[in-house]
Amino acid sequence: MGITGLKEAIEEARAFRERPDEEIAQVLFDRLKPRNYIPASSREDYKRAFLREFKKALGETVVEERTGLNIKILGPGCPSCERLEQTAMEVLVELGLPAEVEHVRDMKEITALGVFGTPALLINDEVKAVGQVPNREALKKWLQEVAAAQR
Repeated sequence: MGITGLKEAIEEARAFRERPDEEIAQVLFDRLKPRNYIPASSREDYKRAFLREFKKALGETVVEERTGLNIKILGPGCPSCERLEQTAMEVLVELGLPAEVEHVRDMKEITALGVFGTPALLINDEVKAVGQVPNREALKKWLQEVAAAQR
């Protein structure tokens, strides 16, 4: 998941592993919400996702479910890559869309995705832009199209 602080929150939550799932999910949510954009309409989805990641970290078998959009920003962390990530987050907030946003910085991972230029943008594993930061209107259009197709 592209959630800031997820690994650290999971490590902290290990102390709660004997508690009910709902309580663990709430603890993770409370720790992660301040550093991540989570639309109000998707809070329960995020809690379930955080609990799934926690269980996976404990080595438990979990059933994967996917809701919302999956956005990958590809780039080593240059100013253009950072700007693309920030703009994508702003547009998601503006549109009120739930999404998993991941910034992939490892060049081996980037080339394994079949992308050979940065910054790059993938929405639900479809390459939308390579070697440029798309403008805000293009981002809005792509996100709205993909979200509408999921309904």
